[in-house]
Amino acid sequence: MLKPESTIGILGGGQLGRMLAMAAARLGLRCHIYSPEADSCAFDVADAVTVAAYDDEAALARFAEAVDVVTYEFENVPAQTAAVLAAHREVQPDPQVLAKTQDRLIEKQAIAALGIATAPFRPVDSAIEAFAAAAALGVPAVLKTRRLGYDGKGQRMIGSADEAAMAFAALGEVPCILEGFVRFEREVSVVAARGVDGTVACFDLTENEHRDHILRRSIVPATASAALEQEAQRIAERIATAFDYVGVLAVEMFAVRDGAGEILVVNEIAPRVHNSGHWTIDGATVSQFEQHIRAVAGWPLGQPVRHGRVEMLNLIGSEVNDAARWLTAPGACVHLYRKGEARPGRKMGHITRILPG
Repeated sequence: MLKPESTIGILGGGQLGRMLAMAAARLGLRCHIYSPEADSCAFDVADAVTVAAYDDEAALARFAEAVDVVTYEFENVPAQTAAVLAAHREVQPDPQVLAKTQDRLIEKQAIAALGIATAPFRPVDSAIEAFAAAAALGVPAVLKTRRLGYDGKGQRMIGSADEAAMAFAALGEVPCILEGFVRFEREVSVVAARGVDGTVACFDLTENEHRDHILRRSIVPATASAALEQEAQRIAERIATAFDYVGVLAVEMFAVRDGAGEILVVNEIAPRVHNSGHWTIDGATVSQFEQHIRAVAGWPLGQPVRHGRVEMLNLIGSEVNDAARWLTAPGACVHLYRKGEARPGRKMGHITRILPG
C-alpha cells in the first residue's frame, strides 16, 4: 500500500490522465505524467512530467525510477512500453491485460470463453476472408480493425459481402474482425473497480447515447430492471476477476430484446477509466478516477453512493464555445479540459447535471 505523497506514474497526457491526477492530488498522492505530446492537457495538473516517445527505453527507465507505481490513461499505449516499465516498477493493470484488450479478436475470444454473450464474430485477414465472413454471419455487419480503434475510428458498416471486401481495403488491409450487427434496445455500460485484494465495486448501470460513434450523453440510472442491472454488474465482476485486473475498467454492453424481457450482449471492454463514467465525479461519493487511484495504490476501494439522477453531456468540438451557458444552470457542473483547438469530434469537456426528482 502506497503512503500519502507517493508518486503514481501515468502513461498518457489526455483528459483522462488529467482527471486521474486531480483525483490523486485530493488523496495526497503525487502524479508524474509521461506523454509524447508536449502540449498534453494533463501536464497542467501534474507534479512532474516527461515528454518522450513511448519507445524511448532510456526515458522510460528514468520515469520508472521517479515513481512508485505505473498506470495508464488509455489502452492504446504500446504493450511493449508497459512491459519495459514492468521490469522496473509495478504496472497496474498488468501489461498482459493491456495486450489482450488491445486486440479486438483476442478480447472477444476471452469474453466468449467465460460464457458471456457477444456479437457473432469472425477474424478477417484478407478480402476473401472478409467476403466469406460476411456471407457466414449475414449483413448488416461491422468490419473493425483489430487494433487501435476508438470513437468509431477503424470500422466500417457493411451491407453486403462485396462491401466487406471493399471495406477491408479501405481499412488498409490490416488484420480485422467482422462482427454481426446487434439489434439493440439501448447501449449501457458498467464501470467497475477491482482492488489488489480482489474486491470489486461497481458503479450503477449507465445508459449511453452516441452520435457519429462518439459518446454524446450518459444518464444514470439506466432504463433497466433491477435484474438486468445486477446481471450487468455480475458480468463486469466476472471479467475483472478472470483477468486478475487491478484498477477501473468499463464494460460496454447492448441491451437486446428477448421475448418480454432483455438480455445483455458485451460489445467491448475498456481497460481504463471511461467516458461513460465521468458522471461519477460530481454524481457519486467516490469517482471512477479516485477508485482507479485507490486500486493501483493498493488502498481500499470506496463504496460509491449515487447523488440522485445524473446526466453527463460531452462538449464535442465547437460546443465548448457555448460552455458558459452551463455556469448558471441549476445542478450543473462544468469540466473543461484545456485541449486547445476545438476540432470536430474532439472531446473538449463535459457537463454533469444532478437532475431533479
